[in-house]
Amino acid sequence: MSVGDESARRAQEDADFQRIVEGYGERPEFPELVVPEVVEPQAELAGPVIDGPPELAESPWADDDHFVPPPPPAAPMPRGIRGLAWSGLFGVPILVLISIMVDVSLPTPIPLLLLIWFVGGFGYLVATMAGGPDPDSGWDDGTAL
Repeated sequence: MSVGDESARRAQEDADFQRIVEGYGERPEFPELVVPEVVEPQAELAGPVIDGPPELAESPWADDDHFVPPPPPAAPMPRGIRGLAWSGLFGVPILVLISIMVDVSLPTPIPLLLLIWFVGGFGYLVATMAGGPDPDSGWDDGTAL
């Protein structure tokens, strides 16, 4: 790049900057927007008017060939010690919040028992949690080529 090109570029930048500074605060003028006219659909293109929802037999998706999954089984309810641990994990904070909201002062051994129930339930659930990967399988995740 020659010195003349560089000075011409700087002069153009200075002129552009000066134009911006002179026009600062002015609102730009935009041409008036033309809103297109909305055309109503013709009656014959709209199709027949249905007074209610179509029956399933009239639906194009009423084929007997499609897959309908069976209803999911009911969620298993924890029983025994596991149920007691889950109720301590979720029930104790709810009981504490309710007692705080209602402004009930619990006798001294009750909060201690609730704390033991909560921590014990959490500890039991963590201790009986399913372990990680099988140590006999090595580092491989089972992918085969």
